[in-house]
Amino acid sequence: MDFKESTFMYVLALGVVAFVTLQSVFFIVKSWKHAKELGIEKEKLKNTVVSSILFTVAPAISILATVIVLANALGIVLPWIRLTVIGNLAYETTAAQTAVEAMGGTLTSSITDPQQFSTVAWAMTIGSIAPLLMLPFVCKKLQNKIGKAVNKSEGAAKLGDAISAAAFIGIISAFVARAIAGTTSDGAGNAGFMSISVLLVAVIAMVILETICKKFNLEKLRPFTMPIAMFIGMGAAMLFEAVLPETVTSFIWR
Repeated sequence: MDFKESTFMYVLALGVVAFVTLQSVFFIVKSWKHAKELGIEKEKLKNTVVSSILFTVAPAISILATVIVLANALGIVLPWIRLTVIGNLAYETTAAQTAVEAMGGTLTSSITDPQQFSTVAWAMTIGSIAPLLMLPFVCKKLQNKIGKAVNKSEGAAKLGDAISAAAFIGIISAFVARAIAGTTSDGAGNAGFMSISVLLVAVIAMVILETICKKFNLEKLRPFTMPIAMFIGMGAAMLFEAVLPETVTSFIWR
């Protein structure tokens, strides 16, 4: 059996999932009891629970998409474990890509070396531990300072939004550049028809979805636009692979 999906890995994953689930149930029960002690109406509590469940659907789809993206190289279990606890597409993919490229590999192919796999797992995990250790000491002060800075005026608030958007766009741009240039640390590359065509399909899908949300004022759909675009891109990759000649789908220039 592949070490990435061995019995030990599945047992570890189930243990993590069970812990996170029990922790969530514990706090739900405690919160519900305390809300009743405060005299909050049962109907309001139900509405809060339902709205909270609906609010988690979009992030859950994004997480599922991230698991699928990483499964090609890391198997299904490690991404499942990582994203059950903490993480997102931008961080997990960046950490895994950086670690595997430092050892001359790439996330576009399955990792078969246990040492590479272990290194990637440690890079993804340790990187997530650091902010958890820092939050109790710096989060409150940092949040207060940022809040004062961006709440001074409408222009300052817009600047804060622009900075956050710029940071996210910068991360995404790095992946776009890799897809176009096809460069990795070992000098190899895989830029070609599939990488660029899937990228274009996902971008076009995202633009269309955002336009629909804006035109018809579908604010509830907006959180789903990115994960939907990602799945459309994945579907396009499978479609191209199935209907186009191999000479086209396998074409690369780097």
